[in-house]
Amino acid sequence: MSWKAGMCQVFIQHTSASLTINENADPTVRKDFETFFNKAVPENDPDYLHDYEGADDMPAHLKSSLLGASVLIPIRNGRLALGTWQGIYLCEHRDDGGRRSVVITAWGE
Repeated sequence: MSWKAGMCQVFIQHTSASLTINENADPTVRKDFETFFNKAVPENDPDYLHDYEGADDMPAHLKSSLLGASVLIPIRNGRLALGTWQGIYLCEHRDDGGRRSVVITAWGE
């Protein structure tokens, strides 16, 4: 189905991964994202109580909350109206996150 105009929501069904929109032309942006978040929310912090699944457990939840679980993108002329350099990132915050599921909902005219 194609819409002239509308909206598309992408939602991730996990609490230790997130979604965001950012530059997707230069792969160093993704590497810098990882570097920033690993510095901002380090693993092995002895103050974290939630560590049932390992040292990356609570940091993954915090990183996910900082970025969010969904993105909303306008649809224009039947296409996602992302900017020239933009892409949707599925950000994995666990060292071994496993399979991830997203729900995509689109509506419009």
